Amino acid sequence: MGVIANAIGFIIAIVIFGNGEDMTTAFKQSLAQGLFSKLVSMGAILNLVVFFLFLKQKRDYRARGVILATITVTIVTFILNYR
Repeated sequence: MGVIANAIGFIIAIVIFGNGEDMTTAFKQSLAQGLFSKLVSMGAILNLVVFFLFLKQKRDYRARGVILATITVTIVTFILNYR
């Protein structure tokens, strides 16, 4: 659920900050300009909503999964940026 929420948040960030271009062009420009990690970080904001929703519903293991997914996406983004 955490990866899905992050992906949806990333798509929303591309749509908002993509300057009216299609998704693939905005994605390629974000990679070329070094803004990819910032867009992924904005996408992770949606994970906060999912995380607190799971905590409120007393689904602690799902909330833990969202945290694990967020950490995984962070590590992958870090590796992609600094390789």
